[in-house]
Amino acid sequence: MFALRAGRVFDGERALAPGSVVLIDGGRIVGIEEAPADVPSGCEVRDLPGATLLPGLVDAHAHLCADGTDGTLERLGEVEDAALLGTIEDGLRKQLAAGVTTVRDLGDRRYAVVEWNAKRRDGDGLPTVVAAGPPITTVGGHCANMGGEVAGISQIREAVRERAARGANVVKIMGSGGFLTTGTDVLRCQFEPDELAAAVDEAHRLGLPVTVHAHPRAAVLQAMAAGADGIEHCMFLTERGQAATAADLAELASRHIAVCVTSGAVGTPRLPPNGRAMLERFGLTVADMIAAMKRHSGVLHAAGVKLIAGADSGINSSKPHGVLPVTVQFYVAGGVPVIDALAAATSVAADSCGVGTRKGRIRRGYDADLLLVDGDAVADVSALDRPRAVYLAGRQSWAMSGQPATSDGLRGAGPT
Repeated sequence: MFALRAGRVFDGERALAPGSVVLIDGGRIVGIEEAPADVPSGCEVRDLPGATLLPGLVDAHAHLCADGTDGTLERLGEVEDAALLGTIEDGLRKQLAAGVTTVRDLGDRRYAVVEWNAKRRDGDGLPTVVAAGPPITTVGGHCANMGGEVAGISQIREAVRERAARGANVVKIMGSGGFLTTGTDVLRCQFEPDELAAAVDEAHRLGLPVTVHAHPRAAVLQAMAAGADGIEHCMFLTERGQAATAADLAELASRHIAVCVTSGAVGTPRLPPNGRAMLERFGLTVADMIAAMKRHSGVLHAAGVKLIAGADSGINSSKPHGVLPVTVQFYVAGGVPVIDALAAATSVAADSCGVGTRKGRIRRGYDADLLLVDGDAVADVSALDRPRAVYLAGRQSWAMSGQPATSDGLRGAGPT
C-alpha cells in the first residue's frame, strides 16, 4: 500500500480539501482521507505539494486507426490491416502521455480496434479501450471506407448484431454526412427515421448503447426520437447556421443523452475540399466554426444537457491523440464551469462510456487510474497542459519527459 497526498484533489465530481490523501493497494483505490488525513502506520506517503491529483481522463471520441496526420481518415481504405496495429498502440501511448487512461474509439477500420482490444495483454501499460468497430453508414456515406456500409433495415439490424458478436462495446451510427468525406452533406440525414430507430432497437435488445454522429438539427432530432444514448457533434446546423430552439435543448436535456461536441484542437487547420466547401456554404471560416463550437458547449451546459469530453482525436494534425486537455479548456472558454468541464472528462464520460463503476472517479474500490498535474487544475484548467505523472491500476505508467500540447494560440480544425 502507498498513499498520494496532493495539494489539491479532484475526485471526478468535486474538489476535496487541500492536502487530502488517496490510499492505493493492489491496483485499486482503498481509501480517501480528506485533510487532516490519517495515514496507516508504515504506509509510504508520496507528498505532491503544488500539484492536483485527478482521475485519469476519458477521451470519449477518438479514432485509433487514424494517425493524427492530415488526410488520415481518407487514406484508411488503402491501409493494410497489419499496419493498423502499430498505429493503434502509438495513439494510445500519446493519449496516456496527456493523462488519458480510457479511450472510446468511435470508428475503426474493419474491426481493427475491436480485435486488438480482444487480444491485448493484461498489464500492457496502455489505456482502457471502449470500441465501436466500423461506424454504420450508408453506401458511399460518411467514413464508408471503414467498412460499415449498409442499405435498408435488415442490413442495419444485421450490422448491429455483427458488432455485438464481435465484441464491440458501443454502436456508432453516422446519422448525417461529414466534413471530411467527399460527396457527403453535413446538413443531410443519412438514414430514414425508421432505419435509425431499428438500429437503436436492435442495439438495446443486445445490451449495447448507441451514439449517433449528427451535425444538422434534423439529424439531432432524429437521433433523439430514435432513443439514442449519445450524440456526437450535435451542432444543430441548418442552412441558416446553428438553430437549436429552447424546446430542442429542453428535450435533449430531459432525455439525459450524452453529448460530445468534439471541440478542442491545436495547430493550423488543413481541411479537405469537402470541409472547405461546407464552410463556404455557411459563409464561415474555420475560426468562426471553432468559436461557434466553444459557444455551443456553454449553451448546451446552461440548458442542462449532459456534456462529455471527446476530441475526435487522431483525425488530422490539429486533432492529434492526446489533445483532450484542450477540449476541456474549450469547454471552459465556452462558459462551462471548471468543475463541470473536469467532470465531463472524468466521471460523466466514464458513466457514458460504460466504465463508470470502476473508472472516472477517485473512489474506494475504483481502479487507481490517476493523473497528476502541476498547479491547481480546479482554479486554472490549463494545469492539464502540465502532466507530471500518470498511473494505471496504481502503477506509474508515464512520467513527464517532454513538452505536452499547449492551449496557447489555439486555432484548430473542426469536427468530422
